[in-house]
Amino acid sequence: MKDDVILQRAANYFIEQKDLPSSSEVVNSLLEAEKIAKKEKISYDWENLLGTWRLCFVTGTKKTRKKAGIVLGAGRYLPRLVKISLNYSPGEEELATNQGNVENSVEIGGLQLSLTGPVRFLAPKNILAFDFTRMKVKLLGLTFYDGYIRNGKAKETSFYTDKISQQAFFAYFYITNSAIAARGRGGGLALWSKKE
Repeated sequence: MKDDVILQRAANYFIEQKDLPSSSEVVNSLLEAEKIAKKEKISYDWENLLGTWRLCFVTGTKKTRKKAGIVLGAGRYLPRLVKISLNYSPGEEELATNQGNVENSVEIGGLQLSLTGPVRFLAPKNILAFDFTRMKVKLLGLTFYDGYIRNGKAKETSFYTDKISQQAFFAYFYITNSAIAARGRGGGLALWSKKE
């Protein structure tokens, strides 16, 4: 499938440095993959998301594109110097519970920022709800902050009983061994590549 080839090439962005699909090709392929996933009612398992994934391509919503203008355009590859990764790991419970943890880390030069918190995966809709409850900030290896944010301790306690409509989430529509793609709650699309 042409769209699958385009998404795999885009996901290899950090490895391959030539002959990348254009932003419009990637956006069109993401939209087509999302359409197929809905039409065929493709369902994934929580285990398919486990591991570390590096963000390589994003689009904004129409509202954010209007604000960002040419900077974001219809979608863009992330600069190679900016490393943004998601790590999904199982919780202490069995994988069958579809619950676990997420770490979203950003590295720019000597600055490292990571946000962590609980997740739950809702099959067959392929929705992964999450909340960031803790933050760690490091500069040149020195930790400047490591603790709860935004009433994080209380949010961790109520996370699994809160309604999805009250939580941030990704609706995954494309998952392979080397790439994942989702639509965020705000409407933007994102593509990540598997980090070895």
